[in-house]
Amino acid sequence: MLFKLSIKNMKKSFKDYAIYFLTLVLGVAIFYMFNSLDSQEAMLQVSSSTREMVKLLVSLLSMVSVFVAVILGLLIVYANNFLISRRKKEFGIYMTLGMGRRQISKIILIETILVGIISLAVGIVIGVFASQFMSILVAKLFEADMSKFQFVFSEEACVKTCIYFAVMYLAVIIFNTISISRYKLIDLITATKKNEQIKIKNPVLCIIIFLISAVMLGYAYYKVTVGANTLRTAEDLLPVILIGIVATFLLFWSLSGFILKIVQARKKLYLKDTNMFVLRQLNNKINTTVVSMTVICLMLFMTITILSSALSLRNTMQADLKEMTPVDLNLYKTAYLPDDGKNTDVAIEDSKEPVSYTLTNNGFDMNNLKDVVEIPIYATNELTWKESLGNTFEEAQQNFPMLMYDTAEALIKVSDYNKIAKLYGQQEYTLNDNEYIILCDFDNMTVLRNKALEQNQTVEIMGKEYYPKYTECQSGFIYMSTSHVNTGFILVPDNIEFTDEMTEEYFLAANYNAQTDEEKERIENILTGNEASDFVTNVNNKDIELEGLTKISIIEASVGLATIVVFVAIYLGVIFLIASSAILALKQLTESSDNKERYIILRKIGADEKMINSALFRQIGIFFLIPLIFAIIHSIFGIQFGLTMLSGLADSEDLLPSIIATVIIIAVVYGLYFWATYSGSKNIIKNND
Repeated sequence: MLFKLSIKNMKKSFKDYAIYFLTLVLGVAIFYMFNSLDSQEAMLQVSSSTREMVKLLVSLLSMVSVFVAVILGLLIVYANNFLISRRKKEFGIYMTLGMGRRQISKIILIETILVGIISLAVGIVIGVFASQFMSILVAKLFEADMSKFQFVFSEEACVKTCIYFAVMYLAVIIFNTISISRYKLIDLITATKKNEQIKIKNPVLCIIIFLISAVMLGYAYYKVTVGANTLRTAEDLLPVILIGIVATFLLFWSLSGFILKIVQARKKLYLKDTNMFVLRQLNNKINTTVVSMTVICLMLFMTITILSSALSLRNTMQADLKEMTPVDLNLYKTAYLPDDGKNTDVAIEDSKEPVSYTLTNNGFDMNNLKDVVEIPIYATNELTWKESLGNTFEEAQQNFPMLMYDTAEALIKVSDYNKIAKLYGQQEYTLNDNEYIILCDFDNMTVLRNKALEQNQTVEIMGKEYYPKYTECQSGFIYMSTSHVNTGFILVPDNIEFTDEMTEEYFLAANYNAQTDEEKERIENILTGNEASDFVTNVNNKDIELEGLTKISIIEASVGLATIVVFVAIYLGVIFLIASSAILALKQLTESSDNKERYIILRKIGADEKMINSALFRQIGIFFLIPLIFAIIHSIFGIQFGLTMLSGLADSEDLLPSIIATVIIIAVVYGLYFWATYSGSKNIIKNND
């Protein structure tokens, strides 16, 4: 009997409470998708370094999954609480007919288990099919061999999903049992007649609180944009975050107190159609859901910011790769190393010889390379960042106190640089005997250096003064990288006679003498000693004093890092989005259930179904839009702060495609929950039970 009753109730739940099942199914599907990424054999047909990146991605997603499981668990408990609260009158009737609390608990237990099994099964089926597309995406991002791609079911991901959700459902069962044990018959019978007490707020006080919250938000926005350079540590950033949270809470608290008054002043708008009813309903909702609206707004803010910044970071890194890796190989050898325990420098082995000599001396065949260019790089402690900044040093130190201003400037003769520039396909430069040029493409350092150049700052080299040819930094770089991170070096005339002691480094750039990827990898393995590393530290497994970067390793590292950032961001962003959408939806469904009598009154005074549905649609639409609008405003400043922190890695020019992608994700998930909420609410207010 209890089983049949549970089946009947479950069928009714499927019809009336689609939000709960939608949340469960989406949660299961997403959890399975992101924990099955390593199941495709095609993803393993990559280099060893990329395989390590895949393992790191899977490991990070596994750790993030614990956090995600906690969020989903709390969300499921919250959603289940809505269902239990909605059925208080039903439980009261059961108790009136002689059913005990234990039997009611058994009914709920059976329903919870059945709902869990069905949701788990549907979610895993959706997740299995969706994970195939996810695997294709990951494999393409990691540039894996797709020839062996096949449909795969991940037993490990399935087991992990079942275990995590079993723990969640256990928490739900415990919560239900505790809830039922505390119910009193009189409270259950009269549950539908009880409404939350609405406290009318003083409009004047609300306006004052609103202005205070606006000032607090303005201050927080200023700190993360104009004053972002002062937020260097977590201790600096935490107060700004707390101010933003408190200001958001105060904003929603004050909103309901004066918006209604403002609209009431416009009689034509207030008295038109069902606007009076809609506005009063919204006023009551915002008034009683201040904490929920604050949490939802902040979760949406995190979703927008995380997704936009992460996607922008990936787009920028991908766009920069081609420009920043113009050749196959960079090698460099420092001429002097600090002597341990002393304040003097000592020359390393082969320090007076070019890089090619060291390679040949260690058995490397130089015929493996082509387009070889070698140049020396000089430095002197008499010309540091402090000296080159001149009169702007104090301002720079105040804004960026963490920079090492005693770092010696790198000096390169203009003809030597032009050899590299020609190989890289960059602009070549000319200099008069008393001029210098600074090449820098790292945004923050460019700003600092430009201020000095604008003041025609001179530098002294070998006892002679040199003047800047340009009043701003020029574009250019020597070392390959994943992005524009050149903090600057100085081009000087060829007639400067540097001493051997001033030789800081020997640099070599070259391409592999190979036509195919396999041949390039063979040469690279010789250089790296068959080790997966970004730095070339040995040749034929011989330890030598060489370091370097290869195009292959840079691209693999960049692609791997970008992919990891994007997938973790999508994982967290979508979960935050689902959680905020589900909470909004359940709050609205609760309101629709509690206010069903008010819609009956609307019908009695002559409102037809079209007017009622229109009022419900506008009410739910505004309720969904309010936290989203404030989240978007927060995100405008949050994304700017993210771009500032990722200076040199993310570019505002790549932000538009990221924002479009984020909008699409939010529109799909948020829109799905909105429509499900509207449909569920219509079904509730039509129910005359």
